[in-house]
Amino acid sequence: MKLLEYQAKQRFASVGIPVPEGRLARTPDEAEAAAQALGRVAIKAQVPIGGRGKAGGIAVVDTPAEARREAARILGMEIRGYPVRSVWCETGLAIDAELYTGITLDRDRRRFVVMFSASGGMDIEQVAEESPERIAKIWPDPFTGPLPFEVRELAFAGLAHTEALRDRAGRIAGGLVQLVTRLAGLASSLDALTCEINPLVLTPEGSLVAGDGKLEIDENAEFRHADVAAELRLDEVEGASGEDPFEVEARKRGLTYVHLDGDIGCIGNGAGLVMNTLDLVKQQGGDPADFLDVGGGANAEKVRNALDMVLLDPKVRGVFINIFGGITRGDEVARGIIAARDELHITKPLVVRMTGTNEEEGRRLLQEAGITPAATATEAARTIVAVTRHTG
Repeated sequence: MKLLEYQAKQRFASVGIPVPEGRLARTPDEAEAAAQALGRVAIKAQVPIGGRGKAGGIAVVDTPAEARREAARILGMEIRGYPVRSVWCETGLAIDAELYTGITLDRDRRRFVVMFSASGGMDIEQVAEESPERIAKIWPDPFTGPLPFEVRELAFAGLAHTEALRDRAGRIAGGLVQLVTRLAGLASSLDALTCEINPLVLTPEGSLVAGDGKLEIDENAEFRHADVAAELRLDEVEGASGEDPFEVEARKRGLTYVHLDGDIGCIGNGAGLVMNTLDLVKQQGGDPADFLDVGGGANAEKVRNALDMVLLDPKVRGVFINIFGGITRGDEVARGIIAARDELHITKPLVVRMTGTNEEEGRRLLQEAGITPAATATEAARTIVAVTRHTG
């Protein structure tokens, strides 16, 4: 469950983390009214993805008229595939330095890792790749959370490579103790996978303020956070969530689906198998349009639902279905694919690779129905890439 910036900041504020005053606007008129109330504001596109500034989705304005103009420009933009349905209008900050702090789940160590860097305001993944020494990390005890002395050590380590801030390191460390303690408590209480502030703004007065906010909650813990789930569903209904509409629809259908940029639909039973399917398509020169895992027991109804979901994307030219039969019977899957093709009137190419229980019977049924079966996954990937090049 990915929250938008304004939703993350509302939760930061609820635990005492300083954030700029702001208002949500879904129209240019509302943005103009926000600027009249707040003065100089930053108009920020609300989409669940980074890179908004580079894409032109953030503007700092001085007057209500400018706020109206920039909001009109930003609203309706599409940033990396996400339509902008709302903007966050917040008080402009005086910035002395841009820092970074974040908490995410380290799956290898099975606990949270807390990170801090003086290189804020940038893509933190880029910093990690090019200058990993600039990101300080601690792995606090899950029961106690980050202790004050650990956070101070984190702060001094993160500031060690920035000479301009060394003389204020003690004050920054003191402010970071309180902020990180609260952030860690929030991350734990919300079952967060990622909880970060970038940039963490250092003001000329020495205060630390959350200039941006990212908060992603483990969807497996949704039952513990019904209020958050309800808020996100309301945004979906109102068209303000900024989420990919295909992923929203897939979630409603109970499908494990990720929308990608290609034109070959990919369906499999098992996350690892689907990842392998995407790799095979890429190796053969194709571009996957999605990741869709139907899970175990891929019966006829699941297959039909999956095909219907994949083909909602108008860019899809053909579908590669990769099934490993254990508890899943190949003949049942084949009948489901045939029924789905007929019921949904599918005319786009379907290539199916299946192996395991009743695989020979399944391939025979597909062949008789005019659907291309493949003996191996590599052969299936090669075939679907070849046939889709000649469609559309």
